[in-house]
Amino acid sequence: MKQTLSKLAIIFLAGIFCLTASHAFAANYAGKPIKAKLASEELEGDFMTVWARNFSDHMKKWSDDKIDINVYPYGTLGALGDINELAQMGVVEYVFSDYAWISAFVPQAQVLALNYIFPTEDVPETIDWIVRNGEFFPLLEKAFRKNGLVPLAVMFEGWQWVTSNKKITSLSDLKGQKLRVMSSKLLVEDYKAYGAVPTPMDYGEVYSGLQMGLIDGQVNPLFAINSMKFYEVQKYCTQLKSEPFLGIPTVNQEFFDSLPQNVQDEMKKFWVDAIIPAGKWITEKNAADKKKMLAAKPELEFNVLDDAAIAEFKAAAQTVYPKFTEIGGEGADEILAALLKDVENAKKALK
Repeated sequence: MKQTLSKLAIIFLAGIFCLTASHAFAANYAGKPIKAKLASEELEGDFMTVWARNFSDHMKKWSDDKIDINVYPYGTLGALGDINELAQMGVVEYVFSDYAWISAFVPQAQVLALNYIFPTEDVPETIDWIVRNGEFFPLLEKAFRKNGLVPLAVMFEGWQWVTSNKKITSLSDLKGQKLRVMSSKLLVEDYKAYGAVPTPMDYGEVYSGLQMGLIDGQVNPLFAINSMKFYEVQKYCTQLKSEPFLGIPTVNQEFFDSLPQNVQDEMKKFWVDAIIPAGKWITEKNAADKKKMLAAKPELEFNVLDDAAIAEFKAAAQTVYPKFTEIGGEGADEILAALLKDVENAKKALK
């Protein structure tokens, strides 16, 4: 009899535990249901869309299904410039964009387009330290807020690669090459400094531009070169080690500020906590995508510049830094100084 009662007690307590656990997230949010849209600038399966869905899933679970964020991959709500404008207007509540395309609305974001700012190793860890501890990110948020937006973090999506039909081993090899770059005045200056002819072009037009010879090459991270099939019409992929591709999950300011404080905090926490694991995820994905491209096109050649060539490119890149003062809008000097200081402090802290 005693054993039976003990078993019943255990079953009862286990039931109470399960019930409590199932409602643990519900205790975090007791407000009205929230529905929102998130526009991603990348395809299904690529970094921004995958991590946007992770964010949506997390907030849904955290709120016991009360917060429902619908994710729209690239092309479903308009071109890259369009989705940033939609977020600024509040037509969509969130946009996951990059430092270049969002710079039409927040010019200060272009500081992240300056080449050879970040170390060649431990980039996610460096960004994580900067966002948590540095002076740069609060200044970036201030600039975003002046334009009706709020950045939630900065995410590493791998290094940018230059694809071309001409082998690039030195600075002189880029001279005269028409390269598609994202729409950013500062990126144009970066690649002009290398002697290239930078040509902003919408993401969806790049493949045909390469195929028709309107451009000689383009700049993108490996996962994009794979998913958009750019490698099919290019011979070489070259790593300059100059420019990490950085995404900025962003929310409409009016919408965000209307949310309860604990919801705002949880949204920020998700993205900041994701910086390092997402960096690991994309590093593994890029390696897998490189293998896929080589399997599909064995003659495709990947190369990384040697130290002497990188020194040439770095010297050219640094001539662009003063131009950020003109291009970067209000407070450009302060935001650049803060980023440079934070990078150095992060390096010391991570040793």
